[in-house]
Parts: sequence; structure tokens; C-alpha cells
Amino acid sequence: MSEPGSESAARRRSRWAWLFPFLAWFPVSSVVLRGDVIAGITGALVLVPKAMAYAQLSGLPVHFGLYVAFVPAILGALWGSSRQLATGPVAIVSLMTAAALTPLAAPFSEQYVELALLLTLMVGAIQFALGALKLGTIVNFVSHPVILGFMNAAAIIIALSQLDMLLGIPKGRSGSFLEDVGQMLSFVPHTHLPTLAMSAFALALMLALKRIPAVARLNVLIAVAVTIVVSAAIGYERTARAAIDQIADAEVRERATRYAETTARIEQAQARAAQQAAQLRGMEAGDRRAIAALRHEMHLSELDAADLAVENRERWDLLLRSSFERGADGAPALHLRGRLPAGQSGDGRAWRLKKIVGQELHLSGGGEVVGSIPSGLPALRVPQLSLDAVLSLLLAALVIALVGFMESIAMAKALAAKTRQRLDPNQELIGQGVANLGGAFFQSYPACGSFTGSAINLQAGARTGLAMIFNGLFVVATLLVLTPYLYHLPKATLGVIILLAVTSLVTPAALRHTWRASRADGAVAAVTFVVTLFAAPHLDRGIMAGAALAVLLYLYQTMRPRLAVLGRHPDGALRDQQVFGRLPDSPEVLALRFDAGLYFANAAFFEEQVLGAVASKPGVKFLLITASAINRMDASGEEVVRHLVERLREGNITVVFSGLKKQVLDVMRRTGLDELIGAHNILPNDELALAAIYRQLGRSGVGELLPLPPAEDAKAAAGTAGA
Repeated sequence: MSEPGSESAARRRSRWAWLFPFLAWFPVSSVVLRGDVIAGITGALVLVPKAMAYAQLSGLPVHFGLYVAFVPAILGALWGSSRQLATGPVAIVSLMTAAALTPLAAPFSEQYVELALLLTLMVGAIQFALGALKLGTIVNFVSHPVILGFMNAAAIIIALSQLDMLLGIPKGRSGSFLEDVGQMLSFVPHTHLPTLAMSAFALALMLALKRIPAVARLNVLIAVAVTIVVSAAIGYERTARAAIDQIADAEVRERATRYAETTARIEQAQARAAQQAAQLRGMEAGDRRAIAALRHEMHLSELDAADLAVENRERWDLLLRSSFERGADGAPALHLRGRLPAGQSGDGRAWRLKKIVGQELHLSGGGEVVGSIPSGLPALRVPQLSLDAVLSLLLAALVIALVGFMESIAMAKALAAKTRQRLDPNQELIGQGVANLGGAFFQSYPACGSFTGSAINLQAGARTGLAMIFNGLFVVATLLVLTPYLYHLPKATLGVIILLAVTSLVTPAALRHTWRASRADGAVAAVTFVVTLFAAPHLDRGIMAGAALAVLLYLYQTMRPRLAVLGRHPDGALRDQQVFGRLPDSPEVLALRFDAGLYFANAAFFEEQVLGAVASKPGVKFLLITASAINRMDASGEEVVRHLVERLREGNITVVFSGLKKQVLDVMRRTGLDELIGAHNILPNDELALAAIYRQLGRSGVGELLPLPPAEDAKAAAGTAGA
């Protein structure tokens, strides 16, 4: 028997649960707490290296991945519905973040970071609003085939986007993903062998460790630790800086000089356009001539910047194909590889150009590492709001919000099925919204539910969201203590982590299964896949194209549903004559079944098919419409039925309905259609309707559309068996 005090405490918790859903976790026993601590630490050990890899994929410095694994993870657990769902950085959302921001700003730049925070704020606001308004079912408009096609294409895009990190080759920035991949492939002959070796080593190490049960779960963490040690020991990273005028080759030096000058002109044009945009926002709406003139000037500035960028892209491509070496004597001159002055030996390194800042060359003579990671917790940073940026990011924010939630709710449902926990999709939307809203103020990019982290939580015995709080606290410890030890982590290792993470997203078997289940759904998945792949980095176009096609195919299918002409089957049921062959029917009675709701898109088709069926049977006096499959009727459907009843009555044909559902009958009663048809012509089932029809005809109808009596039916069956 429970004590009064505990009952009152439970009532207080339930009263506040709508605002603080995490109160339902308490009281927490020591056994549950121990399981949550173990699950939190285990998950964090796997999450930390993956978070850094996903940040690299998103176009942000690696420590931003740790920020996403901290604040959003804790907030998502506190305000979500699932007790095992792990909120944090994921590959798909990281790629979509990069796709949304790259056209607007250069990755890793300050402007890029500002846009990332604004995008996170918008994603969180959309998710929170949908959850608060209880619109979680809106995700059903994006069907499973659309998500399936999108996930497969996105996985391939993610894998190909890591080629530069895995091979140590330059990455294109043309605005077209496939063009960038083609450019990267053209650099394959210039593969940096130490980077390729590190990638192969990290891949082999992770796959080998995964086969050892004792360390399989920590294979990524161990591989990270080992490659950090190897990188530091062999001096994997080599960087240097030089002035442009130190390039010995006159043609290459001239190209680099022109590139630097054009870059400065691009920055001036962009700054001019930004200033003009700010002036436009401050002008009064009434001054239309001045606004039009300033808008024209801003457009010219943007065109100047775009034209110069195209010109510079060609120069940069040629510069990237140049490999330099220096003399062993330490002289500052940069010679094209293989063109050292006679008698001079090189320093043994191939120096590649990474970027040009002003008149200074940034060179790399080794592999890339993550470098210095800011230690400490993310500082409070308010996202910068501007109308132009909000409008530019709105569609991407909506798609990321929906895709992120669909990934989250799919995992949450799988967890709930195993833990028998009650799941509230709208509360989960609120939880994801709060996670992103809070993360936006602590330097996070969009987060969502993680398949890997959630599976680890479940396997490690997490019972409440406290597991994600302990997970976040371990990330805090990493940010405060461990960041100096991550300096030598090769970016190639992060590329391998991403590559292995997305292999599970490529599911050709699921695509084949969808095609076998439904050709229409298979076509939707295929179109989504192709559009996503070819439209990249604009991934939202794939989702929009797939969703639009799915809706159009649904409308097309419901526009021309099946209208079955029925006959009496030997098993006693009314069945489709087109499927079961010629069945007993009546020369005076036509029985039809319409297999869909009757609404504006198919009302004309219904009328056409009914009139065609009546015309094919000249002696018909009664039309029976078995309406058990008509689950709704709108104004267009009602109008068509009214015209049919009136038109057929003029031809001495009576329309009878059977099996009408309540919602359809309600429409008929509100409009008076039931009075036009006649209450005696609206029957609850087929048998009563046929009996009433044959009474009006003055004959039994047995052996036609009415079934034989049981005794005669048995004799007929025996006769058939004897034959």
C-alpha cells in the first residue's frame, strides 16, 4: 500500500510533466542510475570522434561537432519523449547543413559559422512550432520511398565528398557536386601517398578491431588514439608559408599574383553588395526610383563578384596542380617539382598549395591534421538575424527540420518497440526543437536523433534520459581537458569514420523490395535518388521532387480507381467479373462496386464509368452501387451522384445504394440527396438491397445475383463433384 506522501508527490510530478517531461524519470533507483552512467560513458567514447568527423562534413571546425554533442544532446533528452534516443550530430543532417550554407559563404569562415547558428535556430523554431501545434503527422507527407531514395543518394554523396580527405587531393567548389567530384577525380594522379597510407591504415585498423568482440564497440576510439600517436611520431603534418614572389617559375608566379589580386577585387565587390543590401533595408518603401536604382547597383556588384569568382576558379585549378620543392640548403625559393637548378638537391618534400591569403602562400608538405582545437565550453553566442539570410535558409531549414525529425522518430519508434515505452511524436518534436533552439545559442549546428548513439544507449542498458546527460558531461570533460591531445588527429581518419558510418545507409536491397512491392513507390524512390544525386549540393530538391511525385502518383491512382461489375460467385459472395470470369448476374439488375472515396478528382471518372456500364446492358432496370468502399464524399462527388440518380431515373432506371458509411450518409442527409434517392433505396448491405430489388421486380432472383438456398447450393456442389 502506497503512502499518502508518495501519492501526492506523484500527482505533483504529473501536473508539471507537460512542461518538464523529464520529471517522469524520477525517482531513479541506484540500479537504473548505474546503467545510465555506463551507457552515457560508453556512448560518449564512440560519439566524440564521430562528432568531430561530422563537423568536418558540415564545413565547420571539428570542435563544433563536440558542441552539438553537448548542449543539444542534453536538452533533447530532457524535453523529448524517448528515454533512449541520443540527440547529436549525424551524417545526413551534417551534409544537408553544408549543402545549405556552402552557396552562401565559404566553409570554415566566420560568416559560415554565423549562418550555421541561424540555420540551427530556424530548424529548432520549426520543430518546436510543429510539436506545440501537434502537427507531428506532417512528416507523413514525405513517404518512406522518398526517404529511402534520399538516404541512399545522400550516403553516396557523403562518401564521395570525403575523397579529398582520403586521398589528400584538392576539393572543388564549383557549386555542382558532380562537377566537383569530376574535378577531384582529375586530381587522382596527384594523390598524396602519405595521406592515402594513413587512410588505408585507419580503415584496416577499424575493420580489424570490429572483429574482436571485446573492443568492437570502441574500434573507432582506439583507431583515433592509434593514428594520433602515429601521426605525431612520424611528423605526418608539415606546413610552411612563403611569399608569392618566392615562386621561381615566372608563369606560376604571375598566375598566383593575378589570383591574389582578383580575390581582393571579389572581396571588395561582395562588401559593396552587402553595404548596398543594408542601405536597401533602411530605405523607405515610398522612394521606389531610388530603391530600384540601388537594387540595380547591388545586382551589378553581385554579378561582378560572380564573374571574378569564375575567372579565379580556373586559375586556382591550375595552381593546385602545381607541386613545389625547396632546395636542401634551406633557400626560400619555391621550384616546380623536378625543376630544381642543376646540381641542387631537394628537401625531399612535395609542397602543395593550400590557400593564398593576401600575398602569402600557405603550403602543406604532409598530411592534414585537425590542428588546434579551442579548449573550454562553448560561449553564449546569439545568432545574427537578417531578413535576407532567413529567406535564403527558409526552405533548407524546413527540409532539415522534417528530415531530422523523421530520422529521430524512426529510431525512437524502434526503441519504443523494444522497451515497450509509450512514445509521443509531438513531444519528441518539441524535444528536438528545444535541442536545436538551445544549441543555436551555444554554437551548435542542427542536431537530430542518432541511430548509432541510440543503439548504444539501448545495448548498454540506459533506462532514462540521464544517460545522455552523462554523455554530455563526458563531452564537457573532453572539451576542458583532452583537446590539446587531439592536435595530431589526421583528417584522413575522420574521413574513414564518415565513410564507414554511411555504408549502412546504402541499401539496394530495400530499393529492390520497394520496387517489387509497388512500381509507383519504386519510381518515387528512383526519382528521389537521381534528383538528389544530380542536384547536389541542393539536397532539398531531391526531397521536394520525390514528395511532389508521390503526391501526384497518389492523385493519379485515386483519379481512376477500380469500378467492378459484380456477379454471384459460387462461394456466395458478390465478386468482380473481370477477375473471376463470367459469373451469374441478372439482365435487369446491374451491380457495381466503386473502390475509392468519391471526391473532386475522380467524380467525373465515376460518372463516366457508371454510364458506360449501364449503356452496355440495355435491359437494366435497377442499378445497385455497393458503397462499402466509399469512405468519403465531397461536394463534387455529391453533385455527380445527384445528376446520375436524376438522369437514370429519366431512363426508368432506379439507383439503389448498399453499405453506405456514416460519413457518406451524413453528406447525403445534409444536402437532401437521401430524399432524392429514397430511403427505401438505401440499404445496409448487399443481400437486403438485392432482396428489395427483386421484390420490386416480382421474382426471386435466386440463381442470378441472389445466392441459392443452402440445400440447393449443397446439391449443386455435389453435382459438380460427381462430374
